[in-house]
This record gives sequence, C-alpha cells and structure tokens, in this order.
Amino acid sequence: MNTRSPVALVTAAFLIACSVAAPEPEIGQTEQGAVLLAPFKANLKDKLVTSMQSGVDEAIAVCNTAAPAIAESLSVDGVVMGRSSHKLRSPVNAAPDWVEPAIEGYLAGKSEPVAVELDDGRRGYVEPIMMQPLCLTCHGQELQPDVAQKLAELYPEDQATGFADGEFRGVFWVEY
Repeated sequence: MNTRSPVALVTAAFLIACSVAAPEPEIGQTEQGAVLLAPFKANLKDKLVTSMQSGVDEAIAVCNTAAPAIAESLSVDGVVMGRSSHKLRSPVNAAPDWVEPAIEGYLAGKSEPVAVELDDGRRGYVEPIMMQPLCLTCHGQELQPDVAQKLAELYPEDQATGFADGEFRGVFWVEY
C-alpha cells in the first residue's frame, strides 16, 4: 500500500516549484533608464520643495550644489547621470553629444522619453523636464530682483530664464 497521499505529493511539488527562483523578467531599455533616473528626480524634487519653504536662496543653493552632488552620488557602477538644457544655467551642465538630438526633438514638440544605443555598447536614456509653477520662481519670464541678482552672482552665463508654465525646460539623462 502506498503511504504517500495525493495531497502530500501536490504540496511537495508546490514547495519545490516555489523554491526554484523564477528568472527575472527583462525590462526594456526605456524602463531601465527610467528606473535609474527615478531616485535622482525624486531626491532633487524633495530637496527643492523643502528648500523653498526656507526661501528662494535655499532653493537656488539646492540647484547649485545639491543637484550635482545627488547626480554624482547616483553615478556609480558605470552609470552616469545629469541634467542639461538648450538654455543652460551653468556650462557644467552641457549635454553629452548623444543627448543633443533628444533636446532638439523636445524643442520640436516630442514629449516621450528617448532611449538610444550608444557607439560603445552602452545605453542612454533621456526624459524631458517640463516647467512647473514652482520652477518659475527662478526660471520664469519675470524674476524678483533679489532672485535675479543671486542668479547673476552664481551663474554669470545664465540663459535659463524666460520660461512659461508647462514649457520644455531641459532634460534628465542617464548613460549606462
């Protein structure tokens, strides 16, 4: 007589099947780029919103020092990320060559993220930054005199003003 019950066999088979790791589904290049950029965008937004509660000078300091530090801290293991624009606030944020066509596309009305294969076998991903009401304080068409003065002190070559709400402002990019 067989002492193994059908329930025991099914349970054992289930436990064995569950203990074998299922292969991770591959994510596409666009999704991979978005995942890599997500912490940069979230951290920067959080710091900007928090700093604006202390005043515009604090927010300007976040963009000036914290944003590059956030990008640098997340640029590890062959991943490099940053921000850029067609109207730079700082020359340090000049786009890598491969990002320029995406910026041109956004200027022409494209709104979707862009994923590209780079010549060296790496990948690139670009997302547009659209103007939000909070951003107008430092990037809008009319700046308060104290804001304009602080920006001129920190960014003598500033071109990043004159934007309207909802307008294309620049890009987040990541290379991996």
